[in-house]
Amino acid sequence: MVLSVVRESWACFTALERRNIALYVVGIMLYKFGLEAFNGSIVALATNRYDYDAFVSNSTSKTFERVGLLTGLNQAFQCIGAILIAPLVRRAPTKLVLAISVLAFGFFTAVLLMVDAITGGKFVPKNFRNSHPRNDFSYYGKYNTDGLIPIYSVTGVAYGMVELIRRVIPRDIVGGNVQKLRRLDALVHIFYEISGTGGAFCTALVLIPKLGNNYSFIITPVFMTMAAGTWYCITDLDFTPQIQDVLSEHPAYVKATLGSFLLFFESFWTGGKLIFTNRRFIWLLPGYAIALYGHRYLENGIAPAIARRYLGNSAWSQLIVGGSNLGELLGASFVFFFTNLITTPIPWIRLDAMMLLIVWYLPFWYPPPGQVRYAWIAAITFLPISFGWAAGDVSLAAYIQATLARVESRTKNVSALGAVMAFLYTTYIVLYAITSPALGRYIDHVFNESGGAENGGDIRPAIMNIGAVQFTCLSIVILASTFVPQGAFAFNPQMLFDQQLDTEILKAGKPDDGLNMSKPRDDGNHTGNYSIRSGGRYGGRYGSRHDCRRGSSLAYRHDTCQGTHLP
Repeated sequence: MVLSVVRESWACFTALERRNIALYVVGIMLYKFGLEAFNGSIVALATNRYDYDAFVSNSTSKTFERVGLLTGLNQAFQCIGAILIAPLVRRAPTKLVLAISVLAFGFFTAVLLMVDAITGGKFVPKNFRNSHPRNDFSYYGKYNTDGLIPIYSVTGVAYGMVELIRRVIPRDIVGGNVQKLRRLDALVHIFYEISGTGGAFCTALVLIPKLGNNYSFIITPVFMTMAAGTWYCITDLDFTPQIQDVLSEHPAYVKATLGSFLLFFESFWTGGKLIFTNRRFIWLLPGYAIALYGHRYLENGIAPAIARRYLGNSAWSQLIVGGSNLGELLGASFVFFFTNLITTPIPWIRLDAMMLLIVWYLPFWYPPPGQVRYAWIAAITFLPISFGWAAGDVSLAAYIQATLARVESRTKNVSALGAVMAFLYTTYIVLYAITSPALGRYIDHVFNESGGAENGGDIRPAIMNIGAVQFTCLSIVILASTFVPQGAFAFNPQMLFDQQLDTEILKAGKPDDGLNMSKPRDDGNHTGNYSIRSGGRYGGRYGSRHDCRRGSSLAYRHDTCQGTHLP
């Protein structure tokens, strides 16, 4: 069964699409492996350094307030990178923007390695590898720990560009057919999480113990460079640069200075307008942005706190994240294999909302510190939470790509798909950037008030509020959003808004098509066109199966995974 599904899915794509998909998947795996090594190391490094600073100076711990600020600012700078994508992908090939972004990311990670080496940093001592003292990190570089914040923040610009563009490029590779997009998104997510799971476990079990978290991301610049080279080999995908109307009457230097700022806000405004003025998209805000916030806070906020304060070893947060990545892998796999059975993202998003409630066990969990098997237990419990999120994310991303591909021409200076994804991604980033430092400060307050590092401080009351209570609220909001789309009250709806998306499109719909892409008539037929093809409801790269003559090369393909149908 599995092999037949894989063969059928692979046969959906043309030879050129298969080549580009293979290059894209190899690049995304290289990128993800390097990313996991960097993100896991930097959070553990910051956690240890701030704890060590408090220990040496005999001061009150502000570890998770600072770690929250570190990750929050990184997310805020991702906002800039995400917004810049919408105008950039209309002026340069997507592969070029992606390659340059990931090269910039690798460069800034190399800067941090050089700073540590210049200030006297060393690899972890051999006698620390099997039994690391709880508060001895004297082998780290002698720089101000707050110096991590600006460097990590700047990497957020490149990170935000890469994370958003990888949600846009599948549409460029295979077009607007939702069947192809669902399969491609799921396929990419599967390999992405295979690499992410391997990267997380490799970082926690090999790189950090052998090198220390100040050098465990030494592989990141290498992997990022390899990913950039791989992505650059993708074909240009029929790219045609589009002329910028913003400040077009001004000299080049004025356009260069001001145009980016205006397009930044126009992109955000366009995405917000598309979302808030149409029922088709309003539910994406909680379904995508808030769900993504919950997933990221689980990995970047709760997992480090559990690893350091419950288990006594910040490096084990990567084991927990590895379990989360494995859940994402399984979730994406389920979407891949059941794409024809579950045709909308609604059931997956509802599953995601229910799985968030698993965190209720954390405030009542008392694992003995220093035993790695309890980190594995936490990883196993994070698996189903991320399973639900990944399944919803993959399916919802394909839905967004297919829907927005049909209204691209309504936007002038920015891509409609890029603008909507940028707005959703920016909303998540702003939410995370605001809440992460505040919740981190709350964790530190509870820890210090209950005794701190010297007197058995306990963060369980904080975990009750930032974990159990917060995630219950998120669950309710996400679950409620799944009842907004027309036709979503069914347990497994076959279609939303009576809109058929599993068809090919040649290009975006006409400006006067509006967003009302499939309006039912009183007689039960449909009057809306999905694309420019005349003579039928389903737009595409091919002519209508009802209009073309026998022997014509223009055959309508309704479900490309089932082959081409001739009249």
